[in-house]
Amino acid sequence: QLQLVESGGGLVQPGGSLRLSCAASGFTLDYYAIGWFRQAPGKEREGVSCISSSGGTTNYADSVKGRFTISRDNAKNTVYLQMNSLKPEDTAVYYCAAMYGSGCIWWGSRSSFSSWGQGTQVTVSS
Repeated sequence: QLQLVESGGGLVQPGGSLRLSCAASGFTLDYYAIGWFRQAPGKEREGVSCISSSGGTTNYADSVKGRFTISRDNAKNTVYLQMNSLKPEDTAVYYCAAMYGSGCIWWGSRSSFSSWGQGTQVTVSS
């Protein structure tokens, strides 16, 4: 059974940093593009970033460009989201999701991804 587990969320002050992890079990991430989404209270779930199966291509939402970095370690079956210069508007539950195939095709759409983690809360507040 495909399973994704996020970790690394927490409470951080504005301007701070967090690194989220997305660990896979039951399958190898080698053949999957991985996306990160977030959902704030009362808002739609939105795509934050995506990385191709090889790690050679990355995509970011405009709201996080220059602040967030997605990366992957296929040997550890894990994808990371390094979040720097965090803002209160980054507060949300963050989810990782897997898309079978090499590229981040239509990565901003939830329906492109077949497997999801349970989410990890990120709160940016002073």
